[in-house]
Amino acid sequence: MMKPILINLLMGSLLLSAASYAGTVVVRQSSTPFDAFAVRDSVLQQHEWQELLRQQQQIMILQSLPIGCLAVTSPFHYFSCGNQFYRPYEYQDTQLFIQIDPPVSVNPPQ
Repeated sequence: MMKPILINLLMGSLLLSAASYAGTVVVRQSSTPFDAFAVRDSVLQQHEWQELLRQQQQIMILQSLPIGCLAVTSPFHYFSCGNQFYRPYEYQDTQLFIQIDPPVSVNPPQ
């Protein structure tokens, strides 16, 4: 008879001691303009950015390009630095260059 009570007390204390995390709570005044869709889009964009960074095995991020890099605009804007290729990104109001795989041309030479 004593064992079920002891087990219930043990399980209850484990549940109460488990840490919970609800995320960030933001409190705003009702007079402050708020665009929930813009916040949603921003969070989605940040999440996509982080997922792309995680997907690459070895990522090289530069704050400035090496000397002699050429700007290329097709099939997208990137820089060719010999055998290395970098794409510019804005991150926290700073321009960074992330190494990418060699771009594939949309219109192959004939």
